[in-house]
This record gives sequence, structure tokens and C-alpha cells, in this order.
Amino acid sequence: MKREFLINIIFLLAVNLLVKPFYLFGIDRGVQNAVPPGEYGLYFALFNFTFLFQIVTDFGLQNYNNRNISQHHHLLGKYFPNLLVLKGILAGAYFLLIVLAARLAGYEPACWPLLSIIAVNQVLNSLVLFLRTNISGLGLYRLDSLVSVTDRLLLILICGVLLWAPAFQGRFRIEWFAWAQTAALGATAALAFFIVRGRLKALRFRFHLPFLLLLLRRSAPYALSILLMSVYNRIDGVMIERMLPDGRQEADIYASAYRLFEAGNMVGFLFASLLLPIFSRMLKQREEVGELARFSFRMAAAGALALLCCIGFYRTEVMVALYDSGSAYSGRVLLYLLASFLAVYGSYIYGTLLVANGSLRPLNYLFAAGLVLNASLNLALIPAMKAEGAALATCITQYAVFFGELALAGRKLRAGIPIALAARLAGFALLLLGATYLAGLYLPAPWPWRLLFSLALGGLLALALRLAGLQGLLRLREERQRG
Repeated sequence: MKREFLINIIFLLAVNLLVKPFYLFGIDRGVQNAVPPGEYGLYFALFNFTFLFQIVTDFGLQNYNNRNISQHHHLLGKYFPNLLVLKGILAGAYFLLIVLAARLAGYEPACWPLLSIIAVNQVLNSLVLFLRTNISGLGLYRLDSLVSVTDRLLLILICGVLLWAPAFQGRFRIEWFAWAQTAALGATAALAFFIVRGRLKALRFRFHLPFLLLLLRRSAPYALSILLMSVYNRIDGVMIERMLPDGRQEADIYASAYRLFEAGNMVGFLFASLLLPIFSRMLKQREEVGELARFSFRMAAAGALALLCCIGFYRTEVMVALYDSGSAYSGRVLLYLLASFLAVYGSYIYGTLLVANGSLRPLNYLFAAGLVLNASLNLALIPAMKAEGAALATCITQYAVFFGELALAGRKLRAGIPIALAARLAGFALLLLGATYLAGLYLPAPWPWRLLFSLALGGLLALALRLAGLQGLLRLREERQRG
């Protein structure tokens, strides 16, 4: 199972690393620099606002369906059409809730057109993720990897024209960005639907209320998990924009740092999307999952620490180079977000393991505590520290949740992190930080080259300390050749 995971995670990372960084730093960053100050901050706040209620259109169906189809492939024909009908009903409820919540939040009429487009995009994104759970649940991991980047590829094409074609120079509007996402997500949803449809003998949509209610009841614990995680991960952008007199400008700064956080966060999300069906199948077959969990965490943690030590050291230079508004202040915001990567990656792995195991009740208690902690920290820190305070609150919350998940996984599945591995990771971080510091002092090259040198050195150190997983791949290859 380690061999299957390693091969597929390498393919998944390679595909996504070819596309998504260019989208984030070429297109998304280009949009923020192209529109007037504060406009992207408003978009970011509205996106986070609509994301808070996305659980209504999903209701835990993604995780429930992924786990279910991974363990019982033959149920695809029964569940898929019924879940699509249910998704349509939930989408209607989501739009109604967004309208009511936006009125209560006091968003002015000028925000409503953009808010409406973003809400449509949230529904389409939820549909794409649901369709992909059927693809990955069937074990088609590489096909799912290709679908996972389709919307970003289309966005690069559409927004590339709108941003850089001479006919549109200086005319870009934030609404164009939102409409481009609608087109890209709609096309990706159509592609994913036809892939799943090709695996079915027949497709008959029926409204069978008792079965739909049964699905809702079974997916409710997953829905609660996603709701709690969504709120404590996304409420910061909304609170910044609503709490501060210069909220849109501060949300703009937070969004600029958060973009790099999202770029790094992509790795953890990819681990989780691949691990959920694998863990689910292993647990059904009563296989030991602790080794795969530790193997995954070792690889992910090495990457997280390398990003913190290397990019964190050049945080101000990175923000100034990427954004017109870049400064030492936005660099500090970035540093707090980078510091949370280790906890975020660990949560993706151990949280996914607990979901696959069905340990949702203790997980939901933990997420509820994380939500209370995050909201309290934001209320205390945002007025005094603004965007920097929100980033610090995020960092503290992520570590609190991760340590809780680690304790649960250790108690329920004997999948904790050995002290020897923790010591190796600490040694890796100290060595890389020291090397990055010395390179900054003595390497006669511009800072981007010193940054690349540090990242390359991090890869070599990870290999030397057996953190990168390459040794495992070579060993598996040798075993395969001998077999």
C-alpha cells in the first residue's frame, strides 16, 4: 500500500505543481495587482463569507461518498444519481441562506452582484469535488489528478487573455475574474460528470425522499466536521473586513500572504484527497495504517519545515517582489502563516485517518474547540494587530487542533509520531535554518538565488535524514524487480 500511495502522490504532486503555482502567482496575483486597492480584499472577504456556508451545498457528502465508494465500488450506480439530486436541492438551500446571511451581515447593495457570482462558483466547486470523490473512490487516482487541475488550466487561459491581451490592458475588473471561474468550474464539472457516467451501465434520476433523508442522516457527522473546519479556517478574512475601519485594505494584505499559504496548503490537501480512499480501504480490510500515516507525515513535514525555514527567512523580500503593497508588515503576516504549515499538513494526514476510521464524534468536539479558540483569538488580536493578529490566531489554532488529532489517532489507531521521528524533524529544521542564515550572510548572489539554494539544500538534507521518501521508493522498486 505504501508503494501505491508513493507512486500516486508523486504523480499528483507533479501534475499540480506544474499548474497551480503558475495560477496562484501568475493569474491570481496578477488580478490583485490589476484591480484598484481594496477590490481584491472585498473579493477575498466575500469568498470567505460564502465559504462559511458551503457546508449547506455539500453537507458532508464528499467525505461520506469517498469513504463509501472506496469500500463498496458496486454501490456507485445506486448512490450517484440520488446524491446528484440531493446536491441540487442543497444548492437551492445554499443560495437562500447566502441571501439571508448577507442581509444580516449588512453588505451594501453594490456588493451583491459579485457576491452572487461567487456563490454560484462555490456551488460549482462543491459539485466538482463531489464528482471527483467518485473517480478517486473507484481507485482512478491518476485520472482524478488530471481532473484536479482542469479548472486552473482553463482559468490560466481565460484570465491570461483578459490580463495581458492588448485589447483589455488597464480595463480588468474583479467581476471578470469571478465570471472566468464560473466558466472554468462549469466545464470541469461537465468533464468529471462524463467520466463518472462512463463507469455506469445506466443513469436514472429519481426523487426518493426516504433514501435522500437516509443519506443526509449518514452524512450529517461529516457535514458538522466540514462546517467547523470551514469556519475556523475562513472566518479570519471576514472578521478583518468587518471589524476594522480600514478592513478592506487589511483584508487585501492578509489575502496577499494567504495566497502563499494556499499554494503550500495545496500539498496537504493533495495528501488528504489521496489518503482518504486508501485509508478507508485499508481499515475495511483490517490492515495496519500507522506505518502509512507516519510515512506520509514524514514526507509532508519535511516539506512544511523547508518552506518555513527558507521562504520565512526571505519573507519581506518575497512579499515586496510579488505585490505592489508588499512590506515588512505583510512579511510578518506571511511568517505566521508559514509557521502553521507543519500543523496544517499533520492535520490533513491524521484528520483524514480519523475520518476514514469513522471517529467523527471526538473529531467534531476537537473542531468545535478549535472554532471557539480561533474566534476568541481573532476578537482579541485583530483590533490591536490587524491582519498580523489574524495570522497569529490561525497559527495557534492549527497547532492546537493538530495536537488533538495526533492524540486521538495515537489512542484509537496506534498511529502516533515516534520521538525519534520528531527529533529528526527538529534536527532537519535547525540545520536548514542555520544553512539558510549562513547563505544569506556569505553567498555572493541576489536573494532569489540564495532562496533557491536553501530550498535545494533542504531537499538534500531531507534525503540525508531519510525524510523525503525516496529511499522507500527505491526499496519498493528493488523489491518489484526481484519479484
